[in-house]
Amino acid sequence: MRNKSVLQEAQDIQKAVELIRLGARMQMLEAETALSRERLLKLYKEVKGVSPPKGMLPFSTDWFMSWQPNIHASLFMALYRFVQTNAHLEGLDAIIQAYRLYNEHIESFEMEQVLSLTRAWTLIRFFDAKLLQLARCTCCGGHFVSHGFDPTHDYVCGLCHVPSRAGKTRRAQANEVAIP
Repeated sequence: MRNKSVLQEAQDIQKAVELIRLGARMQMLEAETALSRERLLKLYKEVKGVSPPKGMLPFSTDWFMSWQPNIHASLFMALYRFVQTNAHLEGLDAIIQAYRLYNEHIESFEMEQVLSLTRAWTLIRFFDAKLLQLARCTCCGGHFVSHGFDPTHDYVCGLCHVPSRAGKTRRAQANEVAIP
């Protein structure tokens, strides 16, 4: 019996280290492992070299509705569904694999990373709680994150109907200033 608990603790440590490297917050680590908060704090400091950030996790679905976060959340959800279907992964394993694919995609197009691992994990939790859903765009046919009980029969995504201030991030504004 003791060997089983030692093995479980070793697996939890390995999982925690991987999550920390991917940017997980303490609340996510506590929810996804059986390790004590003190052990997780020590692991975090060992892996990152600094104390974990403080503060609450995102608790509102509204963040996922603004233009840029919605595009990134929708991309992540497409990758998450792909991983579930094709790699037959579920739960945290599917989230981790989809998040890795998301990062690869963002890097390959030299885009700004908008979605953190903790936000991606929260996104899945919101879907599981039916607070969010995927809506099919009537223009492009893509599937995008929308509020759970919003009607979706006339849904138009943020790519087909770009808001006037879309893409006006600090990074984009800095690039505009730098270009003569």
